[in-house]
Amino acid sequence: MAMAGDDPLDVAARWRAEGRKVALATVVDTWGSAPRPVGSHLVIDGDGAFEGSVSGGCVEGAVVAEAVEIAAGAPAKLLEFGVADETAWEVGLSCGGTIRIYVEPLDGEAAA
Repeated sequence: MAMAGDDPLDVAARWRAEGRKVALATVVDTWGSAPRPVGSHLVIDGDGAFEGSVSGGCVEGAVVAEAVEIAAGAPAKLLEFGVADETAWEVGLSCGGTIRIYVEPLDGEAAA
């Protein structure tokens, strides 16, 4: 179980060592107003448990849903959420910014 304040990459390493399937979401680009800076991480296991943050609110929920599929074997994916994007309102990113989040599986050696 993750402890409050744990670094998401440390959590990822621990979860991998426990044999969990894990995906890592990383903020790779922002424009305008964005709740989290580039380099922010969210680690997600195959059951949907997560630690860290890439945005908050419904955007994070959408990222977790994609990450569960990626942890299960789907290919890595670049996600984009922005006010110009029709899905921005669906997932709650109405702040006027754009964020791009890369979600990748962590297989093989543990991340750290």
